[in-house]
Amino acid sequence: MLECPRRGLVVGCGGTLGFAWAVAALAAVEEQLDWDARTAEVLVGTSAGAEVVSALGSGRSISDLLAALQGRSDADPLLLQHVGTHPGALPPVPWPGLPGAGLAAAAARGRIPLGSGLLGLLPRGRGNAGWLRGFGAALADGHTWLASSRTWLVATEARSGRRVAFGSPDAPVADIGSAVAASWAIPGWFPPVRIDGRAYLDGGVVSPTSADLVAPLGLDEVVIVAPMATSGGAPATGLSRLERVARRWMTRTLDAEEHLLRAGGTRVVRIEPGAEELAVMGFNFMDVARRPATLDVSLRTGPDRVKRAIDRSTAA
Repeated sequence: MLECPRRGLVVGCGGTLGFAWAVAALAAVEEQLDWDARTAEVLVGTSAGAEVVSALGSGRSISDLLAALQGRSDADPLLLQHVGTHPGALPPVPWPGLPGAGLAAAAARGRIPLGSGLLGLLPRGRGNAGWLRGFGAALADGHTWLASSRTWLVATEARSGRRVAFGSPDAPVADIGSAVAASWAIPGWFPPVRIDGRAYLDGGVVSPTSADLVAPLGLDEVVIVAPMATSGGAPATGLSRLERVARRWMTRTLDAEEHLLRAGGTRVVRIEPGAEELAVMGFNFMDVARRPATLDVSLRTGPDRVKRAIDRSTAA
């Protein structure tokens, strides 16, 4: 009998539509690898990915998440309630102030990318992350963290630009609701989340996946599901061109993280959306009206994208 590889799962940022795409992609991953994603040695999530891996860490399955997104009557009530709650397609008018100004200083010193520093110049968001805090608290079911201590949620420390994977051995102690909200704290949309006396913003500010954080674990294989990266780019018109600027930067960041993992001897199965899915998603990944169509196209394209990703991982 072949020994099961030590496999990790990393799910990146991507907003409302990235969440739906990632669940569809993971349904294909589980089928083609004959694998239950909940058994991953580590579950790493950023922003929307933090929602996905938190659900998995609580014992919910990809099938459970898919049922909720499809609005099925037999879906898990907690997941159904969660996907039925949404902060809106556009942020509320922000408050004055620059809570992420430290990111600009860190970028000026070369500690984080310039694009990350520019995000620190956005004003203080007024979005209400209560639905995320409530989701995390319900998943933990009266405990501070999830039953699975292998769940890591990535956020960015607003003052230094340092990434912190809450739930990992060296991270500050946090409750799961605050950690999910911190990982989702999009600059200019949501205010920073204070944990252990420090303010945190969305982990995607510095990296779309933070896959490099698992390199020290020496895993045999890492499955990376990256809604905000597309190798080779994708055509765009209108406002989608602005989305592609961010996507190119995030793709380059993930390229470097993948290279680091491969250099350490870890196989990487990297799954990203392509032009067909991006055309359906449009430029605003928070547009919940596009979620049903996004889910449909992603379920259709997912098996082929995953097969090619697996083939590339074994050929590299």
